[in-house]
Order: sequence, then C-alpha cells, then structure tokens
Amino acid sequence: MTTPHCRQLTCEVISIGDEMTTGARLDTNAQWLSQRVGELGVTVKFHSTVGDTLADNVDVFRIAAARADIVVATGGLGPTRDDLTREALAAVVDRPLEMRESAMKHIESMFARRQRPMPERNSVQAMFPVGSDEVFNPQGTAPGIDLAVDRTGKPASRIFALPGVPAEMKRMFDETVAPRIAAMSGGGSRIRHAVMKFFGTGESDMEQRLGEMISRDREPRVGITVSGATISLRITATADTDETCDAMIAQTRQEILRLVPEFYFGDGESFEQQHAIEARLRARDESLAVIELGRAAVLGDWFASLGDSPAYRGGLSLATRNDLVQMFAASDFSDAVDQVRTKFGSSWVLLVDAYPALDVASDTPLPAADVKILAIGPDGKKQPFELTIGGHPDILHARIGKSAMAWLRELLN
Repeated sequence: MTTPHCRQLTCEVISIGDEMTTGARLDTNAQWLSQRVGELGVTVKFHSTVGDTLADNVDVFRIAAARADIVVATGGLGPTRDDLTREALAAVVDRPLEMRESAMKHIESMFARRQRPMPERNSVQAMFPVGSDEVFNPQGTAPGIDLAVDRTGKPASRIFALPGVPAEMKRMFDETVAPRIAAMSGGGSRIRHAVMKFFGTGESDMEQRLGEMISRDREPRVGITVSGATISLRITATADTDETCDAMIAQTRQEILRLVPEFYFGDGESFEQQHAIEARLRARDESLAVIELGRAAVLGDWFASLGDSPAYRGGLSLATRNDLVQMFAASDFSDAVDQVRTKFGSSWVLLVDAYPALDVASDTPLPAADVKILAIGPDGKKQPFELTIGGHPDILHARIGKSAMAWLRELLN
C-alpha cells in the first residue's frame, strides 16, 4: 500500500533549555519525536537546541517556521522565569499573550487534586499567544501551544510547543498533536499504532528481510528501532476511522509475520521476552528459577519486574560454578543445578555461564567469547546452548540475557 495524494510535509524539532545546551541532560525527546513524526510520513529535516534566552528562542522559532511546515518544540512551558516559550512564540507572531480560562481551570484542578495551594506564578502557564490553540495536558500543569505562523508564498507553518517532561510530552503528542499533523497531510483524522517485538537478528538483516515494508511512502508505515538488541517494528496507520486503521494494521502484521516469523515474540511498547515467557509458563502451569554466573544479573532484574507472579520463583547470582557448588554442598555442578530446581520448587531452571566482566572505562567492543546457556525442564533433562558473542559493553550483558530467554522460549513452544 502507498499513501494516496498526501502532501509531503517537513518538520523541525526544537529542544529548549540550558540543561540541553550545556550537556547536563541527554535529549531523548528529540529522538522520540523524530521517530514519531517520521511514522506520520513527515520528513524531519532539522534539529535545533537552544538555551533559556528569550532573544535566542525567538530567533530559533523564526528560522524554524520559515523553513519547515511543522515545528515541534519541547521545554520552556513551566512556571519559572526561565520558561520563555510562550513569550517567544508571541514575539514571533507579534501578538500579545492572553489568559485562557479553560487552561486556568485545569491547572487549578491539578493542584486541588494534589491538595496543594496553587502558587500565583503557575497562572502564567494559562497564558497563550492570541490566535493560538491549546494542546491539552492530562497529566500536568503545562498545556501545550498550537500556533500557525504565516509565511510569504507558502502555507502557514504550524508550531506545536510541548512540555519537556517526557511522559507528558509523549501522551500529548500521541493524543492531540499526531492527529492534527495527520489531518494536515491528508492522511486521515484517526491514527492507530501497533508495536511488534523481535529478537535474534540485527537491524540491517531485518531491514533486508522486510524490503519495501519499511518504505517511507508505504501506508501503514512501518518504523524500525533497536534497543538493547531487541527490535521494535511500529506500525502506524492513518485513516478516517479506527476500524479502517485496525484493518490496515492487521494486514501489515500478517505480511511481517510471513517475512520474519522466527524472531517475533509479542506485541506492545513495553512487552519484552520475560512477559512472553511468563505467559507461556502460566499457560502450562509451570514456573521458572534463574541462575546467573559471572558479572551481571540481568535476568533476575527482568523477571523480578513481573511482580508477584506464580511463574517466577526467584534467582541466584554468583561469581562462579564453584560458588554454586559450595552454596548447596553439592557433589558437582550438575547436582547443584538440580538442587536449585528442587529448593525453588520450579519446573524450569535457566542458567547463564557466564557474563563477562566489563571495563566500564573503556568504549572498546569486547572480543567474541563462548557463553554457555543451560535450561532444565520439568523432566530434569538438561538442554544446553552455546553462544559465541562479543560486542559493545553497553549492550553485551543484555544480549546474553536475551539470548538465554530466546533459547527458553524455543523450548517452551
């Protein structure tokens, strides 16, 4: 499918705040916004970062509005004197700020809900440039601003100013800004997303397997991102109705599963392999304990994040095999592993032997080395898997732990 007769829009993303220009804080908002805007078929052509100076903010917004159809900015909407986005936008269009009663009532209600008096200074957050629209913020006291800026010989540029708090910004973008952008491009008034998760291949291999599925002019659009060796495919459909969007997403999911079925493990932004394993164990009325040897315990962290689950009985993190043998006064390593399954009362044991030590001061990838994965099932049979793996210290332990989970998922299927 391709996008029919949609106007190709361009975008600039602006990050505001001294904490950004000084490097005191990592700007993850710009990355997230660029991905989301791209999924809507809009080309992000520029990123700008500006400190908390009014004249500089005015310059940045004027330049951005002149060269991009859409400007999405984050930051500068708080109540303090260095939050200058409102004043900068008012200066760009040469209009005064005015109080919005609807925004004021929402801000007051947020403080009332928290049983706190509202400082007088927070009233500035209800000030908007004349002629602008509100972007509702359901989670905080900083509403966003939607402002059209006239351009000579071109359609008006649209500036969306959002708070810098990531949780607030993301929800406001998805619920309000994204549909407005889709309407600008002729892509429909409804937007629906679906995220598919994969592990076991690299990003370039995945792109090659998918081929035209990730073309920028395809509808629905398929965006690919990688985090800690897990690949996420985000499907974004725009249409006149939710039902049409859902049908388009369903068809695209089937096409993706036909091309890369072996690496898929589930759906959802926050869905990870531990969730897939838990669901499978629950369906089988079975449970798991983990043993991690070496210099990490990522599996224990991930499975513990499931909360109180009957599918996870707990885990051990030790330096060496000998430590495990001594802990259980076992006759040998194999006996110690069997004792873990008995002591924890688990159907399965998943063991990693062993995570390598990392030189945290070094940015040099580690050479490939052998890591042994062992799974012991309800029948007591030991099923080994050997992994030769190296890579950057930032993701090496995560890749090992996720490879162990992929092995267990294969055995559970």
